[in-house]
Amino acid sequence: MKKHTLTHLTATILAVLGISATSVRAEIPVKSGEKVAFLGDSITQQGQGSVGGYVQLVGSGLAANGVKIEIIGAGISGHKSNDMLARLEKDVLSKKPQWMTLSCGVNDVWHGAKGVPLDEYKKNITEIVDKAQTAGVKVVVLTSTMIREDAANDENKKLAGYNDFLRTLAVEKKCLLADLNAEMQTALAAAMKAGAKPANGNYLTADGVHMNAAGNQMMATGVLKGFGLDAAQVAKAKDAWLDIPGTVSVSTKAALTFRQSNALTEVAAKRKMSVDALVNEQLGKVIESLLK
Repeated sequence: MKKHTLTHLTATILAVLGISATSVRAEIPVKSGEKVAFLGDSITQQGQGSVGGYVQLVGSGLAANGVKIEIIGAGISGHKSNDMLARLEKDVLSKKPQWMTLSCGVNDVWHGAKGVPLDEYKKNITEIVDKAQTAGVKVVVLTSTMIREDAANDENKKLAGYNDFLRTLAVEKKCLLADLNAEMQTALAAAMKAGAKPANGNYLTADGVHMNAAGNQMMATGVLKGFGLDAAQVAKAKDAWLDIPGTVSVSTKAALTFRQSNALTEVAAKRKMSVDALVNEQLGKVIESLLK
């Protein structure tokens, strides 16, 4: 049967059932109630530590699409593939998750002489995946994000070999793949084309490696795609992110007199609040008023 004939037949069947082709959504492999462990380094540790971190955004994005997961945070700053292998049982497998995302590679390269050579990295990562799968845990492999926002630097050139291995391993082990390195490069190209370079020189990171708000959204988007969400489902997740309280912090430098400062301290004390908490509360009200 010709492809266009099959497509027409499918559309006809959907029409008879009263379903438009655009309303059909991809089936998400992870299900409500399942545990998802996020194994990684400081990028993952930060991603699980705040509501705007990529780990939490993945959970929120899935919830927006009707899938409520239990997050197991397993990111530790500075860890490399050998460290993650050593603590896999304690931090992941003992908690009996159904899924595990694996984010590892930045420190293996970034730490230079104290890092992990590619041949050893391959052995460590393969063993992590094998042990997880033997325990019945489904693995989502995440390629490593960039080391500074310059794809042409020596560290990123070296990292490319590690990421090529991860892509190959994901196919061999039948793992889902979230190609975050490719996502990051695409997002950077778009940001640079749009212009308006940030004050710190970085578009997606706070320091060249660890994610800022835009970087966390980029990573979460890539992981959701890795989980099989289609464009409409990802858009639904992104829309839900817009209304999550506390995802963005605003710094203010209010210039006060001593009299004002003393009075503000007294008001805060009467309300049994800190001055910062009082100011943030009132600032939130002002912002809501401005946006009405």
